[in-house]
Amino acid sequence: MTQQKKYRPLDAMIYPRFEGIRTFMRLPHETNLTEVDFAIVGVPFDTGATFRVGARFGPEGIRNNSLLLRPYHPTHAVNIFTWLSAVDYGDLPITPGYLAESHAQIEAGATAVFDADVTPIFLGGDHSISLPLLRAAYKKYGPLALIHFDAHSDLWPGYFGGKDTHGTPFARAVEAGLIDTSRSSQIGLRGPVYDEADMTLSIDAGFHVVTGPQLHAQGIPKTVEQVLERVGLGPVYLSFDIDFVDPAFAPGTGTPEVGGFSGADCLQLLRGLVGVDFVAYDLVEVLPAYDPAQVTALLAANLVYEFLALTAVQKRKSGK
Repeated sequence: MTQQKKYRPLDAMIYPRFEGIRTFMRLPHETNLTEVDFAIVGVPFDTGATFRVGARFGPEGIRNNSLLLRPYHPTHAVNIFTWLSAVDYGDLPITPGYLAESHAQIEAGATAVFDADVTPIFLGGDHSISLPLLRAAYKKYGPLALIHFDAHSDLWPGYFGGKDTHGTPFARAVEAGLIDTSRSSQIGLRGPVYDEADMTLSIDAGFHVVTGPQLHAQGIPKTVEQVLERVGLGPVYLSFDIDFVDPAFAPGTGTPEVGGFSGADCLQLLRGLVGVDFVAYDLVEVLPAYDPAQVTALLAANLVYEFLALTAVQKRKSGK
């Protein structure tokens, strides 16, 4: 048994779950990252969106729906906070309406987290935030493998004459050499596209691709096997767009696509990624305003919990 970690959630047997400030899992809100292994970091920016907006309220919605999450993960047989000292870092500063300026702020804020040797989960926000986050991660780790769950490749050249939107972050990241595509996978791509050339964007960029129809046909175990074989050794960034999920299970998102996946599918996929060297995660495109029942944010909170568990298993394996 390791020594008791410094930061952990409030005890629900002492403080009822409806009490307290709305941090993720009621973790301490802490910006001093000394003795911290893991941080939840909000990035409430949605100026990169091209259709529905409102993902700036995603971090708040995810935190609000994390209250029933408990420390012990039965599938992995791990008590997360035995192995992780974790905090809710709060939100990075952004400037609404100003993409370039906000991306610079996001990169600077994320760089401070990486410099503290902390593993972050970033709560978006639209998918454009992945670009400055990858820039920050690259400063510490060099080129990273990307495991990307999404209905869309986000590799389009640009929109409306501009190069940075929520549909372009990985095009810019590949151009800048931030991603090692030889180790990277995009999973769940589906839906109508603009033309035939869009169908080859991911392959042309060097990614391994499992489309939505392919995933349905070949199943989750085979897909996990392919992703693990591809990723190999070295640092990995996981990006999860909630529109990977079918809108029947996650209606609160900016660009919903039918033919997606259930919450149970998502849990099985993520639980199969034990042993991957994850150094950062993001979960993006949750729009609470389009989901009055909050099932999207509830699922998102549970996916973040899976990220925490994966890192706890990593820590347990290392014995630190």
